[in-house]
Parts: sequence; C-alpha cells; structure tokens
Amino acid sequence: MYIKYILIILLTLSATVCRAQAVAGSKKASESSALMEVSKAIEEGRSDEEVAQSYEKLAKELSDKGEYAKAEDYLTRAKRLYEKSKNKEKIASVDIELSKVQEAQNKVKEAIVSLGAAQMNTSSRKQQKVNANNIGRLSNQSNPRVQKEYIQQNLDLATEPEEKAVAYQQMAGAYMSMGNAPEAIKNLEQALVTTKDQPAETFKIKRDIANALAADNQTERAIEVNKDLVAEARNVNTRAEVEQLQTLSNTLLEANKKEEAIKILKDAYDLAVNNGQTIDAKNSLELLVQQYRKDKQPQKALDVYADFMNKLEPLVKGDSTLIDEKFFQVQESKILQLEKERELKDALIAKQNTFNYVLSGVILLIFIFLLFIAKALYSIKKKNKRIALQSLRREMNPHFIFNSLNSVNQFIAQNNELEANKYLSSYSKLMRNIMENSNKDFISLTTEMEQMKEYLDLEYMRFHDKFQYRIDIEDDIDSDATMIPNMLIQPQLENAIWHGLRYREGIGLLTLKVLEENNCLYAIVEDNGIGLTKSKELKTKHQREHNSRGLTNTHERINLLNSLYNTNISIDIKEKEGKETGVIVTLRFPLINK
Repeated sequence: MYIKYILIILLTLSATVCRAQAVAGSKKASESSALMEVSKAIEEGRSDEEVAQSYEKLAKELSDKGEYAKAEDYLTRAKRLYEKSKNKEKIASVDIELSKVQEAQNKVKEAIVSLGAAQMNTSSRKQQKVNANNIGRLSNQSNPRVQKEYIQQNLDLATEPEEKAVAYQQMAGAYMSMGNAPEAIKNLEQALVTTKDQPAETFKIKRDIANALAADNQTERAIEVNKDLVAEARNVNTRAEVEQLQTLSNTLLEANKKEEAIKILKDAYDLAVNNGQTIDAKNSLELLVQQYRKDKQPQKALDVYADFMNKLEPLVKGDSTLIDEKFFQVQESKILQLEKERELKDALIAKQNTFNYVLSGVILLIFIFLLFIAKALYSIKKKNKRIALQSLRREMNPHFIFNSLNSVNQFIAQNNELEANKYLSSYSKLMRNIMENSNKDFISLTTEMEQMKEYLDLEYMRFHDKFQYRIDIEDDIDSDATMIPNMLIQPQLENAIWHGLRYREGIGLLTLKVLEENNCLYAIVEDNGIGLTKSKELKTKHQREHNSRGLTNTHERINLLNSLYNTNISIDIKEKEGKETGVIVTLRFPLINK
C-alpha cells in the first residue's frame, strides 16, 4: 500500500515537471518534415490539391507512429480539400486511409461509413471488391470465421506485396480470435516474406509473431524473437528499444524467469534515463516497482524510486521529446491559423469577383487605415525599445553591490576606517555618475572612461594583490566629441576581474585600449587571467547563471541599440591561445560625433 502511494506521488510529480518542461523548454524541438511541409504549403498559397497531399503525407507519418486520432484529423482535412476540387479518385483514396486509422482506433462504424463513401467514388472494379470485402469483415467483428472468408477473397485479389501483407495480417488476427495461434503464426510469417524490404513493417510483424508464439505457449521461441527485436530496435531509436525491452521482460515473466526479466527491466530503465526519455523511464520504473511489490521487496522498490527522483530534474531538462510535443502543438496551432487565413483569403477573392470596384475602394481605405496603425505601432515599438534599453542599463549588478558592501564591512572589521571611508566615497561617486547618465543611450568617451576608471579603482582597492590596470586611448581620438554607448564596457571589465584575474596566481594585468580604425571605434579589454575554459571549471552554478545573465544583458543592449539607431555595434570574445592565458574582448562601435 505504501508503494502505491509513492507511485501516485511519483507520477503526479513527473507529469507536472513534464508539462512545465514542455512549456518552458529552451532547446529546439526536432522538426517533422511533413508538418513543416503542411505549413509551407499553406503559407505559400499552393493549390488545394497540393495542400491536401501534404495533409496525407503528415497523416501517414502520424499513423506510422501510432497517433491515429491526429492522422484521422488530417485525412479529414485532406478529404474536404479534394471535395472542393471534386477529385473523386483522391476522395476515395483518402476514405480508404480513413477507414484504416478508424479501425486502428476501434471505430468500426466510422470505418464502415468511410469504406461505403469510397465505394461511391472509386472507379476501379478491383478496389470496389476489396472495399466490399472489408465492409463485410468489419461488419462481422464477432464472427472471425466469416471474417476469414472476406479476408481470403482480398488475398486472392491482392497483386502488390503491400496488399498481401495487409491481408495476411488480417487473417492472422482472425485466427487469433479463433484461438488458433499456429495458423496465425503461419500467416504472419507469410506477411513477413512480402515486407522484407520494409523494415518498419517487418519489425511490427515480428512483434505480432512473438505475441502469437507466447499465446501458443511457445515461450522460448517468443523470447528468442523478442531478443532479436531488441537488437533491431536499437537501430530504430531509443524509445523503440526501451519498449521492446519491456516486452521482452513481460515474456520472460510469463516464462517464470523473474531474475532475467527484472534485469531486462533495469536495462530498459537505465537506457531510458541515459538517453533522456522521461516517459519511457517512468513506464519502466512502474513495471519494476510493480514486480518488486509482487515479490514483496519494498526496499528495492524504494531504492529505484529514489534513484528516479534524483535523476528526474536533469532527465526532464534533457528530454527533447517533451519539447518535440510542444513544437508539434505550436505548429498545429499555426496550421489552424493559416487555414483560417486561407479561408478568409478565398472569401475575399470571391467577393472581389462580384464587387470589384466597391471592394477596391474598401481595400484602399483599409490600406490607409493600416498605414496609420502601422505608423502608430512602429512609434509604440520604438518607444518600448527605448524603455527596455533604459531598463537594461539601470539593472544594478547584485554581485557588485554585495561585494562592495562586503568590502566595506571587511575594512570596518579590520578597524580600517580610513580605507572604508575612501571606498564608500569612491563607490558613491561612481553610483552617482551612473545614475546621472542612466537615461542616456550614448555619452562622451571622456565620461565613459572616467566611469571606467572609477570602477577599476574600486575593484583595485578590493583586489590590489591580484591585478594592475592600464587605460590607453589613442591620441588622435577626440574623447570629448566622440560618443559611445553608456556602460557597455563595464561588464567586460567585471568579467575579466571576477572570473579571470581573481583566480590568477600572482599579479595580473588588465588593459583597456580605445582606438580608431576604418571609421570605427574599438574598445579592447584584455587580461592575462586564467581564461574562459579554466574559469568555467571553477564556477558554481550560481556564478554561471550570473555570468550568463551579464552576457545576455550586453547582447540585448547591443541588439536594441542597433535596432533603434541603425548602428552596427558588435562584441567578440576570444580566449588567448598557446602558453599565454586570458581573454580578449573587442567591442566595435560606429564613429559617432556630437
């Protein structure tokens, strides 16, 4: 009972984390080519038939993955488009595919209706007979002997390997319903021969053979087939391999080989965890806990539960399948929106044909109205960018403030009131200058260098045994007339000191050079600290997040400045190579004069 409650908590927690990861995930989802093709077809305004074909292709992809409900939805959309163009053969083809996915969902009545609709639109006599036989087969779900007769007729009509494979599998299903597993196995083996060039279908048939063998009490053969399928699944993807390991474990349990079955389940669990498959890991965990509960081994169940909980957070963060699902949902929403836009466009074209002159006038008025809106939106957008830039510039670095106050505290603790007063005086002067210029996007180079010197003086008071600094400005530059972005250099100096020079053995050197070249101004921050690679190794998680935010702030400010002022500001960060360690940061600004 205790294990049951633990499982409930586990599943609730994992589902919650999965949903959160799916929404907030920052990794890129793997794109479905068929899904992207649908979006592209609608966006490019292709013909109804081309869009319908892209729907069919996506439905096939979804059906192969077992997502029959989604496949049915896209096939229905394809059918509507074919109906607009009155392409009967295509409508019939889609209805046949609809019947297959509906049957896979056990929607027997709907499948029969779809086949009946296909009968009315197909011109092929052979296909009409196949459809009629399938209607008869579906109408006799409770009578497998009658079903077998209809399937045999389709088998006699089949000429293509795919048609034969489907019929053999249906025949195997009928025999399984009759409790005749040996005959079912024979038919599945026949289906296997016809699909030798189709790995995915072959894999599916082999799984059915393994299930039929198990049903026929040929457990050892079923185990061997499932073991072979594990090897084949390894070449497909991790999820297929995990699922096949679970199936193999179940077969081993039926053969009363508990130890081997549990080992296989552990392998499935480890494989899912190591490859970032959260849901598969959870499913394997459930099966393991269930088996431990049956064997009355609650401690082992608790151990594997604890292991999963320890690995849950990094597992979810690394699980791309969760983001894949979110990506699919976003694309589906986009497709729905595009479909609506397409329908509106078609309606607009129809009205243009009837009310051309009136509509032209309306369009002209709308165009003028949209121009006013666009102008207003552009003004608002520009204003918002200015606010965002000002907000980013006013962000106070928590580490800088904390460390500054900590330094004052240290001076006081050492009864060094003179240094504490000196530090506080310099600190307040720097803060006052920063605040006074906080509403300015650009300031003179002279003012910026004064602020940088004040900042470096503060840091030097704190780390005078770690570095010395030098500021060099090219003589030809008119510092008073040259304008540069406000406080864009400071974060680079801070990174050089706090993440490079601070950890250096001995006294390092920090240089800030400002020079003019090719009508551009360059600010070069160079240090001989421990370098990026070593710094990353020493950083705590909190330090990495802080440093990442500092770089993000810098890039966001650069992007906003470039957007607002049509400039070409850039930043380049390089680690020194060879024996010399350290980092060189190059900021490039356009040459702007007052």
